[in-house]
Amino acid sequence: MDYHAPESIHAAISLLVNAEGDARVLAGGTDVLVQLREEMIEPNHLIDIKNIAETRNISICAKEVRVGAAVTGAELGEHPKVKALWPGVVEAVGLIGSHQIQSRATMGGNLCNASPAADSVPALIAADGKVVIAGPNGERKISIEDFLIAPGKTALAIGEFVVALALPIPPTRTADAYLRFIPRTEMDIAVVSAGSAITLDEDGKCTHARLAVGAVAPTARLVKSASGILVDGLLDDDRLEQLAQATSAVCEPIDDKRGTVAFRTQVAGVLACRAVKLAWQRAMERDI
Repeated sequence: MDYHAPESIHAAISLLVNAEGDARVLAGGTDVLVQLREEMIEPNHLIDIKNIAETRNISICAKEVRVGAAVTGAELGEHPKVKALWPGVVEAVGLIGSHQIQSRATMGGNLCNASPAADSVPALIAADGKVVIAGPNGERKISIEDFLIAPGKTALAIGEFVVALALPIPPTRTADAYLRFIPRTEMDIAVVSAGSAITLDEDGKCTHARLAVGAVAPTARLVKSASGILVDGLLDDDRLEQLAQATSAVCEPIDDKRGTVAFRTQVAGVLACRAVKLAWQRAMERDI
């Protein structure tokens, strides 16, 4: 196996295009190095993108927040502006592993590993996040939900890699939240997870809503009907009941030692309502 540490996007693309055999991109390494040690993968080339400036920056402009694919969870958690704009996303990334893992793990790597239970993904979908991809044909940007194809499989084509993740600057009185259910109190894989983003008007009515659930299907799912249930209304028991049913309806979980199909389906509805209520409460408390 050859190790490469390119210092530009162009150099990384060239390595990916010209690599003979399997090439893997290394960001934080908290997934790739485990897979190497367990002999789950045997790449011919390991391409470390941490020396590429664009993958290590957090930038905020008029329309979006851009987080480099190799920015660590610890760095993101210490960024006050991102935490203020999208607290749910930052909280989700902060749940990946221990404090030690946080100093290495990245949101880009968590996404590209394409685990159905990845913590950052439902929060990113709820925030209407986009993936910034560089490749031989230039840069392209696609939604998080379109990026994930199946467990372990993404929409990346040959020669492409993720440079950054982009989040929109949220409108006034917008807030998000992420919650998960795990068997233990920390450092566990989500059995069910939910991310929500809510925008309210001056009267406290919802004007925009996005809800996503994880660990209940081959990929994280956007609950498309959530917007129709919540928009133009106040949060009440009837809407929450409709929301729980709509969330459970999109679930296609599996039975395993951490939870049954029936359990995951029911908990998804409960957790979705809690995530929406938390995001709603945060939005009511915000004036910006």
